[in-house]
Amino acid sequence: MTRTVTRVAFVSVVPSPYQRDLFAALAARDDVKPRVFYMERAAPDSPWPERPLAPYESYLPGFWFPLGHARVHVNWRLPSPRDFDVIVCNTLMSLTGQWLMRAKLRRARWMFWGEKLGVPSRRHNLLTAPLHRAAGIAAIGTQAERDYAARFPETRIFNIPYHCDLAPFAAQPRAPRAPGIVTFFFCGQMIARKGVDQLLAAFATLPENARLLLIGREAELPQLLANLALPVRERVRYAGFQTPDALPNFFAQADVFVLPSRYDGWGVVVNQALGAGLPIIASDQVGAAHDLVCEGTNGFTFPAGDANALATAMHRYATNPEFARVHGEASRAAHADWTPARGAERWTRALQAVCT
Repeated sequence: MTRTVTRVAFVSVVPSPYQRDLFAALAARDDVKPRVFYMERAAPDSPWPERPLAPYESYLPGFWFPLGHARVHVNWRLPSPRDFDVIVCNTLMSLTGQWLMRAKLRRARWMFWGEKLGVPSRRHNLLTAPLHRAAGIAAIGTQAERDYAARFPETRIFNIPYHCDLAPFAAQPRAPRAPGIVTFFFCGQMIARKGVDQLLAAFATLPENARLLLIGREAELPQLLANLALPVRERVRYAGFQTPDALPNFFAQADVFVLPSRYDGWGVVVNQALGAGLPIIASDQVGAAHDLVCEGTNGFTFPAGDANALATAMHRYATNPEFARVHGEASRAAHADWTPARGAERWTRALQAVCT
């Protein structure tokens, strides 16, 4: 019996590492034939070094222009529905994506792929209107799945969180530890949306054995650190922006990972913390927390913006380093379920479902 091969085109913005891990895993299968079309080579402030494209990847000709804080893309030579069984689009804020969903794919089979949507508004409703006609929506995580199901009840929803290569994080040896010291770790932009102000306020309440390691774009950090008392500030280490290849080394220096964002559609750094075998503290507005944090087993969640609740969770680990070790082992045991191959399995089932 001949096995059915699903021909799928992904139209994405830039070649981000975590998406490329998935595309490589799909290309390795014998029941999917992917093609990937990127709208641009890299964002102007991209943290990812440019790497050669795989044979199934290519760049679309086009350009972008700024609109507020967004970049709006205009591309041409878009994939033809005649060449694929299904086309997947993961951008709403682009003329390219809107043209695909509203016109070029109007009579074709297509899916949307995205994180949790923002707060409904007239503009937002206009941008998402085509999703009512999609053959399916690949929601990035449980939180997004609930959101899309409520807004588009007539559309098939598939829960497909981000899966990325965690092998470098799992393989990195743990850095030497000073007895009794507990190091909390944050990786991301030092901005209010990421909750860094809440993190510093909570950290200031911890006992003297606690340390805080920060990496990422400096942004608002100098002003935030200025609010800390000198003895607290001396226990905070900012190691600057780090390339993706350097991240496993920094995760290996930590005992607990913290992502206190006021909003994060997913948060791939939570996947990386899982691979590194770290307990995870994350706000309830971090999409990944709903899928990767098992409350009281490998970490804790807290209401976004609640510095007292964040401090309570951090105190549990600061006052009991063995507690952090046990929860870290639980994260390490769970990371095997979050490989790109597992993500490719979920995608393959979704693609086959919309094609039948």
